[in-house]
Amino acid sequence: MNTSISSDSAIKSKLYPFAEVRSISAIRIGILTIQEKWQKLLESKIPIPESNGNTNVADFFPTNLIPSSAFVVAFINKLISSDHFIEETSCRLLEYPWQIVEFNDWALREDYNLITKGRYSQPLPETVNANKSTQIFLEEGAVLNHCYLNAATGPIYIGKNSEIMEGAIIRGPFALCEGAVVKMGARIYGATTVGPYSVVGGEIKNSVIFGYSNKAHEGYLGDSVIGEWCNIGAGTSNSNIKNSASEVKLWHQPAREFINVGLKCGLLMGDYSRCAINTSFNTATVAGIGANIFGDGLTPKYIPDFSWGSSGKEKYIFEKAMKDIRNWKKLKNKELTDQEIQTLKTIFEQY
Repeated sequence: MNTSISSDSAIKSKLYPFAEVRSISAIRIGILTIQEKWQKLLESKIPIPESNGNTNVADFFPTNLIPSSAFVVAFINKLISSDHFIEETSCRLLEYPWQIVEFNDWALREDYNLITKGRYSQPLPETVNANKSTQIFLEEGAVLNHCYLNAATGPIYIGKNSEIMEGAIIRGPFALCEGAVVKMGARIYGATTVGPYSVVGGEIKNSVIFGYSNKAHEGYLGDSVIGEWCNIGAGTSNSNIKNSASEVKLWHQPAREFINVGLKCGLLMGDYSRCAINTSFNTATVAGIGANIFGDGLTPKYIPDFSWGSSGKEKYIFEKAMKDIRNWKKLKNKELTDQEIQTLKTIFEQY
């Protein structure tokens, strides 16, 4: 099947709320960001024909193309044209935010093979109960104790200086990125990615959590994408399927309307947003950037940027929002930069 390529500017708004505070190539799917995938794939510095006038394979394609080893090899061998069409069999085009979840199983397997090829895993501790240990890879500094890892359903990647605490049960495909933590008794199904320095607990299924975010307590997160610097309050759960098992509709920012996205979709939460304890997220909820979410009952299916509360009727005071973000970043020994403030101010003034 062939898919036409869209321009970077055209696709950026379609990926709301994940392409406002970062470039499209900085979106994490699988283990790596799109940019990191290209870097890994091109480490061999494969020469490009001089007639093309470029030195990097990635320069030929839009930033929302998720490459694979097979795709790069096919391009180098001139089996794929870069003009207007891309074969979907060996790559993916990220055109909508829910596709981050949809493609994550494929991306996890691709990245696992890319990262671990020709390398040896650190040994599994004796206290770890593992199924198909040949598909489990531990980076240096990873700490695991008395947990269960089942890689029979897909590979499991445990990043540098990460930790899996006692009693955690994990099914692959799964990635725990550098410095991230799985808390005691967590139950995690594939295909799930926990980004760098994030902390997770409770029950998680088929979700992608970007870096520096927390879903550290009991509650269910399924078929969801959580941006950076988010915090999910204890006891919070999301719905990912309607009681009628009918088509799910999700807020689509460019069209300013709800569109059909299939039978399952959970929570899409933009960067710097947080929710109170025991928040109940409706099926296919989009929460924008920098929102402070609280309230009774199920949330609305769309919560705008910098909302104060879940109704979207009241707006966060910008100075207070920046103060609160600074406080959250300090918890992970980071600071809010001037560039971040300017980006967030631009988003704030658009709403």
